[in-house]
Amino acid sequence: MRGTNMAGGAEEELERRSKFLSSLIQKKKAVEEQEQHDRLNVRVRASDMPIPLQNKAFRCARDHLDAMRGGKLDSKRIALALKKEFDCSHGPAWHCIVGTSFGSYVTHSLGGFLYFSIDKVYILLFKTAVEPLDH
Repeated sequence: MRGTNMAGGAEEELERRSKFLSSLIQKKKAVEEQEQHDRLNVRVRASDMPIPLQNKAFRCARDHLDAMRGGKLDSKRIALALKKEFDCSHGPAWHCIVGTSFGSYVTHSLGGFLYFSIDKVYILLFKTAVEPLDH
């Protein structure tokens, strides 16, 4: 009987240590994510998109904004670049709105919504479901 209690205590200790390590990993990821946002000058306004996809959108937007330095903001070019990138790599029916001022109300697929700002530009990227046409 005593051996069972020790085994139970060991299991509890392992569980406690596992939870502690998991929390450390989550904190480290959050810090790294914030550092990347700061480097890219990104602020997430709303999202249900997985972090790797968000980072892809941030990087794509940052690259295109940097290519326009000194010139006029080309919202259509950035929107097209993000749409094409996501359509090609994550399936069709991505939509992108880019500008310094706009309103929107959209329906999106689960896990396919990101609204963020980078510098003073606001970007809304979202995916909708595509239904095949019946003939």
